[in-house]
Amino acid sequence: MSTFEDLAAYAVIAVAIKKRKKRRHQMWKKEWLQRKRFNHVHLLRELEAYPRDWKNYLRMDEKTYFDLLRIVTPLITKQDTKMREAITPHEKLTATLRYLSTGRTMEDLKFSTRISPQTLGRIIPETCSAIVKALNDYCKLVFLCALACVAGQAEPPTV
Repeated sequence: MSTFEDLAAYAVIAVAIKKRKKRRHQMWKKEWLQRKRFNHVHLLRELEAYPRDWKNYLRMDEKTYFDLLRIVTPLITKQDTKMREAITPHEKLTATLRYLSTGRTMEDLKFSTRISPQTLGRIIPETCSAIVKALNDYCKLVFLCALACVAGQAEPPTV
């Protein structure tokens, strides 16, 4: 190829690149996920008047829930940033308990919690770890014995 043809090819490529549409930036959050007015925390406020429904919703009574929230809060609290507000420990714990009690998928849970499935995928394991860590002092069961029972072994492993 001659130099003229090379320059012409470069010019065509440059024009094609310039004409390429700019990629639209996606929103960080969908609009309906930003509205916090109709999420599960507001439902819990309404359920406080109906203890049986509260227990049915979270599979624990109100006192137990708030005791657990008090214990776990220091472990799951995050700071707000200039870009967005952090998800409250109340929302995190409620979403985790709903996930554990119902077995719903995170994709399905996003509609009632107004939290994206990707964020739920980070929040739920983090909150479960915090619950285990916080309740470790309250559990008297020897963990190795529990593992042996689950594994179907006749005798627990010796320590």
